[in-house]
Amino acid sequence: MQREKAKERIILGIDPGTVVLGYGIVKEVGSKISLISMGVVKMGHLDDHALKLQRIFKKTTALIEQYKPDCMALEAPFYGKNVQVMLKLGRAQGVAMAAGLNFDLPIFEYSPRKIKQAVTGSGNATKEQVAAMLKNLLQFKETPEFLDATDGLAVAVCHSFQKIGTGGNSKSYSGWESFAKDNASRIK
Repeated sequence: MQREKAKERIILGIDPGTVVLGYGIVKEVGSKISLISMGVVKMGHLDDHALKLQRIFKKTTALIEQYKPDCMALEAPFYGKNVQVMLKLGRAQGVAMAAGLNFDLPIFEYSPRKIKQAVTGSGNATKEQVAAMLKNLLQFKETPEFLDATDGLAVAVCHSFQKIGTGGNSKSYSGWESFAKDNASRIK
């Protein structure tokens, strides 16, 4: 009897922003996930919003061309009181999406709360807690320059977990202990 080859896919995760965009790329083989790359695209030095959007499009396109992901997952803008900030974030997300759609990539969106819940077991986790869990899960040592890089990585991991592990996120947890108990294989 021949063993079926484990399915492989590459996921590009993006945390859109107009000052710093974070990204993470993971490879999924069966139920195992490994880190390919993560980083940030800085735009603080650009004054013109259109130039920031152009940079997001070009950098996202370059990541897609380099790593050839099978899909793209993005953090959806959360609801805020400042309409101008929300508009700019929505544009940043839209431009990153357009880059993916230009390559016919399937696009997935997750709320910040859902991403934190998937990675740490708590929808109220801090950026530092998310980063620590990802370092543990994916076995990387270096601390990224910005937590925006691990935020982008968390989006990719969240998308991966929708298909593997305990059957997605159909279960909610009351805290770290219950999450860790049910997800021992995801914790090293």
